[in-house]
Amino acid sequence: MLVHAIMTSPAIVVHPETSIAEAAKTMLDNHISGLPVVDASAKLVGIVSEGDFIRRSELNTERKRSWLLELLTSPGALAAEYVSTHGRSVEDVMTSDIVTVAPTARLQEVVELMEKHDVKRLPVVAQGRLIGIVSRSDLLKALVKTLPAQVTDSKDQEIEAAIINELAAQDWSRGGSIRVKVVAGVAELTGSIMDERERQAAKVAAENVSGVRAIVDNLVYIDPYIGVGIV
Repeated sequence: MLVHAIMTSPAIVVHPETSIAEAAKTMLDNHISGLPVVDASAKLVGIVSEGDFIRRSELNTERKRSWLLELLTSPGALAAEYVSTHGRSVEDVMTSDIVTVAPTARLQEVVELMEKHDVKRLPVVAQGRLIGIVSRSDLLKALVKTLPAQVTDSKDQEIEAAIINELAAQDWSRGGSIRVKVVAGVAELTGSIMDERERQAAKVAAENVSGVRAIVDNLVYIDPYIGVGIV
C-alpha cells in the first residue's frame, strides 16, 4: 500500500502570517494536532503543531533556568526562545526543518520516518508542492480496513487447521509444542511453552484466524532451568 492511497487530501493548511490564535482554533475545530504551513504559491515552508504552543508567556510556561544555565546560554538562543514564547504569528513558532514523504512511498517508509523523527504526521509533497498529509490516524484507518472480519460460519476443523498452520510458520512456536482444539469456534490452546511471551503470541495467532469466537488458554509454562511446569 502506498501513501497516496491513505493520505488526507487536500490538507488543511495555514500560512506564515496566520495568527497563532487562528492556527490553534483551526486545530481545535478540526480535531487535529498539526498543520502544514504553505506560502502564497502553495510551497511547503514549515509545520506547526500543538507542541509549538505549550511554551508560552500567556500560560507562564516559558522554560525556567537556573541563573548559571541562563548565563551559559547564548544571547542568540535566548532571543530565538523569546520569539517562540512571545511571537504572534505562525512563522514565529513553526518548524522549518520538515520531514516529507512522496505520494508513491510505501507505508513502511512512513512508519520508519515517524519513528526516526518522533513525529505524528508527514506532509506529502510532489514536485515541490504540498498535495496532502499522512498521519498516524490515517495509518489506523488503513489498518481497520485491512483487518480480517470475524465470521461465524467457518467449520471448526478449518479454523483449527488455520491456527495450526499459522503456529507452524512461526519460529517461536517450537515445532508443535502448542496444540490446538476448536469446538464451536472456541480455540483451546494446550501444550508447553518455555517463555511467557510465547503465550500471548499464540493467543494472538489464534485471534487472527477468522471464525475464532473465544480462546481458552491451558498452556503450561516450563521453567527452562529446573524443568518444572507452572500453570
